[in-house]
Amino acid sequence: MARLLHLNGAPGVGKSTLAQRYAAEHPGVLACDIDRLRCFVGGWEDDFAGAGAVIRPVAQAMIAAHLDGGRDVVLPQMLADEGERAGFRAIAADAGHDYVHVLLRAPRGVAQERLYGRSADDPLHAVVRAEIDAAGGAAAVDELDRRLALSAEGAAGVILLDAGAGPAATYDALVAALG
Repeated sequence: MARLLHLNGAPGVGKSTLAQRYAAEHPGVLACDIDRLRCFVGGWEDDFAGAGAVIRPVAQAMIAAHLDGGRDVVLPQMLADEGERAGFRAIAADAGHDYVHVLLRAPRGVAQERLYGRSADDPLHAVVRAEIDAAGGAAAVDELDRRLALSAEGAAGVILLDAGAGPAATYDALVAALG
């Protein structure tokens, strides 16, 4: 049985960093970073949300195929809406695979500091920062984190991890939590 490991959390909390390390240390695991896949859709810089809507079904098909091949997938994607999470959970569960939801949280200000500390040389990071700025900047990151925490309160089986200590400590905590 394969496993879909969903790393959820506010922008800048470390989802992609953890996913990359997890895949690097677990041969055969697919790190399916939807934000990176958006970059393959023409015009993504001007319509980030629209590119996400276009690429999400493609990502879901990739995830399903990889799981059905008996290999794990790690999904670093902020999904604050239970309906969106349910769609990804169903991809795994309907085919008899496990879905593990990990919510990464950091003390106030940490995710924003990481988000705004990323290199502006990466076009994806520049677009994500612009999207966050348009939504209210640091206050928007706080609001997203609050929404994620509220949605996790009522959800069964969510693994909560403190991502404030940095990538290495968070990775160690993730591996320990997964057993």
